[in-house]
Amino acid sequence: MLSPGALDALARRAVGAGVTRSRELADGYANAVWHLTLDDGRELVLKLSPPPELEQLTYERDLLRTEALVYRLCGPAGVPVPALIHAGFDDPVLGGDYLVFAALDGVPWNQAASSLKEADSRALRRELGRHLARFNAVTGETYGYPHGGLTGATWREAFLTMIDAVLRDAARYAMPLPLPASEIAAVVRAASGVLDEVRTPSLVHFDIWPGNVFLTVGDGPPRIEAIIDHERAFWGDPLADFVTPTIFGELDESDELVTGYREAGGQLDLTPSAMARLALYRVYLYLILLVENGPRQYPEEDYAPIRERASTTLLRALDAVR
Repeated sequence: MLSPGALDALARRAVGAGVTRSRELADGYANAVWHLTLDDGRELVLKLSPPPELEQLTYERDLLRTEALVYRLCGPAGVPVPALIHAGFDDPVLGGDYLVFAALDGVPWNQAASSLKEADSRALRRELGRHLARFNAVTGETYGYPHGGLTGATWREAFLTMIDAVLRDAARYAMPLPLPASEIAAVVRAASGVLDEVRTPSLVHFDIWPGNVFLTVGDGPPRIEAIIDHERAFWGDPLADFVTPTIFGELDESDELVTGYREAGGQLDLTPSAMARLALYRVYLYLILLVENGPRQYPEEDYAPIRERASTTLLRALDAVR
């Protein structure tokens, strides 16, 4: 928690203006975030990395460095994102990393969902598909997470490294899983040959849920203002980005997300092998949902239904993998 004086000093150091008003945004768990009003009239968002002693999953390393990298790559590719004003790494005063963004005018999709007409929701999902195709069109040179060492020369090698890491985290935090970790690892490895179909490391957001999509609402149809929170991105299979938008469900041809993705040039063929890869990525996401409660310690009344659904759908995804 930074004091008003510390926030003011950081803003002056980073962007050359002082803070007249600050408000902490408490929606996230990995980083501390503030909305700042500056004395030159600008509205900014400050995101501060957690202290080194904070417990996190293995893949949650240098998240803000990943986010800064992604913003610099996906903005020029045509993906709507907040303007990154400043990035500070290993700041000598804070002892960590921070990012400063231009504040957005819109509202998160999950907050606006109840007021949207069905036609608007379908149009937004189609628009999201187009943006997702542009995001995935950005390619890299290796597979896995940009920071933290969970990488591989092939997508299969990287993905198995990622799976092994989250299963080790499950053991480290003594988190219960619906099957033994060794059995889950064996099922994934037995089916991992299908991952060799992926020959190019594409940028994957892997956290596109409505809370990370801001909408402009008001006069006229709602539109997507920006996609945020790119800190969990990795280099891998674009198909993995269809897991979170269809969480606890399935992907099929009737989804407007698919239509929009193809409209923007995204290659998406829902073949049996593609669906097998998708099931593997669901296994990974549901494992994260089950294991991240170890370091985060969500309120039980909030987390219990998520744990139940994640356990059930993990077993379903493992059956599909088999």
